[in-house]
Amino acid sequence: MNEERKLIVSSSPHIRTPRSTRAIMLDVIIALLPALVMSVVMFGVDPLIVTAVSVISCVVFEFLYRKLLKKPGGVGDLSAVVTGMLLAFCMPPTADNWWLAIIGAFFAIVVVKQLFGGIGKNILNPALAGRAFLLISYAVRMTTWAPARFQHIDAATAATPLSSLHAGQLVDGEFNAVFDMLIGNIGGCLGEVSALALLLGGAWLVYRKVISLRIPVTYIGTVAVLTLIFPRGNNALFWMLQNLLSGGLMLGAIFMATDYCTSPVTPKGQLIYGVGCGLLTVLIRYFGSYPEGVSFAILVMNLCAWLIDQHTAPRRFGVVGKKTKAKKEDAKA
Repeated sequence: MNEERKLIVSSSPHIRTPRSTRAIMLDVIIALLPALVMSVVMFGVDPLIVTAVSVISCVVFEFLYRKLLKKPGGVGDLSAVVTGMLLAFCMPPTADNWWLAIIGAFFAIVVVKQLFGGIGKNILNPALAGRAFLLISYAVRMTTWAPARFQHIDAATAATPLSSLHAGQLVDGEFNAVFDMLIGNIGGCLGEVSALALLLGGAWLVYRKVISLRIPVTYIGTVAVLTLIFPRGNNALFWMLQNLLSGGLMLGAIFMATDYCTSPVTPKGQLIYGVGCGLLTVLIRYFGSYPEGVSFAILVMNLCAWLIDQHTAPRRFGVVGKKTKAKKEDAKA
C-alpha cells in the first residue's frame, strides 16, 4: 500500500499538453492559406510556383543536413514547411525568382536554423533572415514588383504603396488605396498584399491559442500611434492607415514577431518587444534607405529577446533579490 502511494517527482516540465510541434505548425500553415489564395487571385499561378520551390527547398535542406550529420529528428514537425512558406511570402510573386527561393531556403535552414542546433535554438527568425540575406545580395530582383491583376496600370512592373510613403506622399486615391491594400489589389511580396487575409489568419491563430495578442497588438499599435502623431502626408488618418495596411507589417506582426524561440516568453517582455518592433519599423521607414523596415526591426529585436526576458522574469518563490539582500546585510552591520 505504501509503495502505491509513493510520490514520484520527475524532471521538469511537469505540465503536459496533447498539442505537439507538428500540430502548432499545421495551424500556422492553415492560417497562411488565405493570404496564399489571395496572392493567386491577384497574381496568377506564379505565387504557387515560388511557394512550392521554397517549401520543397527548405524541407530538402533540413532533411539532408540532419541526415548527413546523423542528428535525430527530421522534417515531420512541419517547421521547415512553415519556414518555406514564410520565406516565399517575403518574395516578389514572379516565377522567374524560383532560384532565389532556393538560395534563401539554404541560408534560412542551414545557416540560421540548423547551425544553431535546430528548431527552438535559433536566435533569429529563419525566414526573415533568409529574406534579409536575399535583399542585401539581390536588391534589384527582390524589389521588382509585378502589378496585381486588377490594378489600373499599364506596365510590366509596379511600385508598392511603401515607395510613395517612403517619399513622404500618400498613395493617390486615399480611400480607394486603403481598400486596395485591405483586399490585396496592389503590388508587393506575394504574402503581404492582402491585409485582410493576414488578419483572418491571425484570428485563426488566436482562436487556436497558438499566439497571444500581446506582440501583434503592441507592434501594430505602436506603428499606428507614431504614424498618426508624426504624419508625413497631408492627412494623418490616411497616412496611418496606409502605413498599417501596406508592406509587411501585418505579416511580420502576426506570423514573424510571434515566433516562439526568437521572442520573449514573459508577458511584460512581450509588450516591450512589440513596442520595440513598432518603434524600429517606423524609424527605418522614415529615415532608412529601404522603404520597408519590418524585417530588420524584428531581426534586431530577436537579438534583444534574451535580454528582455532576463530583466522581466518574475522573482522565483523564496529567492531574495539583490537589493533586499543588501538591505538585510546593512541592517545587521
